[in-house]
Amino acid sequence: MQFDPEFFTESLFSPSAPFLRGLMMTVAVSVISMTLALFVGLLVAMMARSRFFALRTVAGLYVWILRGTPLLVQLVLLYMGFSAAGIFAFETVSIAGISIAGAVQAAVVALTLNESAYVAEIVRSGLETIPKGQVEASQILGMTAISTMRWVILPQAIRTMVPPLGNTFNQLMKNTSILSVIGVQEMFLMTQSISSATFRTFEIFCVAALYYLLLTTIWTVIQWYIERHYNHKVGLPYEIPLVSSTVRVLRSGRAGLARSPREETPKEVLTP
Repeated sequence: MQFDPEFFTESLFSPSAPFLRGLMMTVAVSVISMTLALFVGLLVAMMARSRFFALRTVAGLYVWILRGTPLLVQLVLLYMGFSAAGIFAFETVSIAGISIAGAVQAAVVALTLNESAYVAEIVRSGLETIPKGQVEASQILGMTAISTMRWVILPQAIRTMVPPLGNTFNQLMKNTSILSVIGVQEMFLMTQSISSATFRTFEIFCVAALYYLLLTTIWTVIQWYIERHYNHKVGLPYEIPLVSSTVRVLRSGRAGLARSPREETPKEVLTP
């Protein structure tokens, strides 16, 4: 079967309603899961920094288990395993007139738990970059632990957290493709359905790949603006890494071609 450019073009620029529903599901699940993961991850990071041994132990086990097991296993265990064992079953609920299937709920919970473990480590490492002297100075001024965290530590640490958190969100959006195993009608599952109905597997999956690329690219641009904002606040230079690095490589290449071998030799070597 040959490549059908007409089908590819139509699917890319005028996607069907099922494909658009899958796209919206992918975006919604990604945004909701990452938002919840930020709150849970921050809580776990605070527990990991607690002076109480029990809280540090719980936080350590939480991160160890969720980072050490595959997301696919966590997803299936949460949705199918718990139901089969009679522990808990996700059922369809209605919130503000919107019906949310049990599979979607399980997907959000699984992604939130998995991502929060990574977020917790990012937050913990970011907080540890702040000198302890600033915390002690805040205590001398009479600030509470919550006020110190809110006004002193987080505003400084968040700049170092943005790049890894942005990369984590990018990874989460791509991980939504495995939600099809429990029947969540996200973009990958809808692409499979269209492929089965049209027998245009290569074309429609190329379209899906381009839409995943579009989503991650949009977020990369948003992340760059966020990084630019925080770098500007502390007086650091800001530029687009990809563009700037490419320009530097091209410039260095032209400069290298323009210089002669004798010009590249250190002056100390040429001097008798």
